[in-house]
Order: sequence, then structure tokens, then C-alpha cells
Amino acid sequence: MTDQLLKDKTGIVFGVANKRSIAWAIAKQLSGAGAKLAFTFQGEKLEGKVRPLVETLPGDNPILPCDVTREAEVDQVFADLGERWGKLDFVVHSIAFAPKADLEGRFSETSRDGYLLAQEISSYSLVLLARKAAPLMKDGGAIMAMTYLGGERAVKGYNVMGVAKAALESSIQYLADDLGPQGIRVNAISAGPVNTLAARGVSGFTGILDVVAEKAPLRRNVETSEIASTALFLLSGMSSGVTGEVIHVDCGFHCLGL
Repeated sequence: MTDQLLKDKTGIVFGVANKRSIAWAIAKQLSGAGAKLAFTFQGEKLEGKVRPLVETLPGDNPILPCDVTREAEVDQVFADLGERWGKLDFVVHSIAFAPKADLEGRFSETSRDGYLLAQEISSYSLVLLARKAAPLMKDGGAIMAMTYLGGERAVKGYNVMGVAKAALESSIQYLADDLGPQGIRVNAISAGPVNTLAARGVSGFTGILDVVAEKAPLRRNVETSEIASTALFLLSGMSSGVTGEVIHVDCGFHCLGL
């Protein structure tokens, strides 16, 4: 039973875009396990999608504006949480972005601005959020990020996002070492392809889904509920000895060679 696994725990979820978001599937699992949750959005357009979803959850779940490229906004988010709860137990980082033009064509043609923007939003933001969250994790805590196989291997069409995910995965290890003495664990889930708004920006995404379903050891694509269950494990006491880890939840596709 997981309905009380996160009772009295507080956490914030970055990256809910709509009802198909992996971040939303994770949030529903965490809420169902008893967690008090806060959410962020960037801009009025996303607020209009996030707020109606959050309002379906039980309890009072604050929804805060946050552009992770603006440190002052990040500071305000954690100041608000400190005033509201006085502590924080976990952070979910499900943020990634790269300009569409840099997800098409040849990787060698990636623009300088596109490369730097992908790194800032998709990778550096984790470092920033971890730094700001740590003072509120007075009794230790857990930080979890989302990544993808394209950070380990070249996946056609993933391009600059793959390089950003590689940096993110390396950051997981360095943050785990840096924050471990404070009892803060840092891990990631490398999820298989899921038909989300972000994924549809990858050229040839439908073909990727087809290949995984055909070749993965389980002969299917992963469900968002399976990713969310792993997130619940990583953010709860069940994984108290796990940090610096990237767990693949992709029906086994990552283990294949040819």
C-alpha cells in the first residue's frame, strides 16, 4: 500500500505542461501517497493548463510562477514554500527545452544560442533548483530529474537535447556527492519514449515509439504510470540508500545492442 507513503511530506513539481505530461503522472502518484505538493508554471498560457489539473487534487496545492532562466523567480518560489511549509522534502525536475530548429537536421549545425539555451533550461536548472531547495531540506530530502537514453547514446533527431541530458546525468552524480552529507539524495529516471507535448518536438518521434515497441525486451512502450511509480520509490523512504543513480524505465530497451 502506498496511500500514506508520503504522509506529511512536502514537495514541488517543476514541469507540468498538460494532462499528458510525465510530470503530471508523477504528481498524481505523489498526491495519492499523501504528499503536499506545490507546482510551477511559466507564463499565462501554461498556467491555464496547469491550474485546472492541480485543482483536481486534494488539499491546498500552491501554484507559483517560475521561469528557471530568472534566478529571482526561483528565489521567490522557495521563499514562498519556506513561509508556507517551513521545510521541503523533495523536488521533481521535469524541465527541458531546445529550439525546434536545433532538433532538426545535423547536430553539427546546432546554433550557439540554441546549444546554450538547451543547457541552461534542461541541465543547469537542476543545479540551480538543488542549490535553492537544499536549505529547506532540514531533515534531508530527495531530488529527482527526468532524462532519456539520448543522453547516453546518439538518438537520431534528439540532437542538442541529448547533449543537455548527458550534462544533466553528470550533474546528478556531482550533486549526489555534494549534497549527500546533508542527507539529500539526487537521482534520475531515464524514461522510454512517451507521447508528450515535448516528445512530439523530436523529429521522427513516432518512428521511435514503433522501434521501441518492436525491439524492447517487454515488446511494448512504457506507461506513464510505471514512470510515476518509480518516481514515488525514489522520492520516498523506500530508496533511502539510493543516490547518484539513473534508473531506466523503458521496458528494457536501454540494455540492447543491435
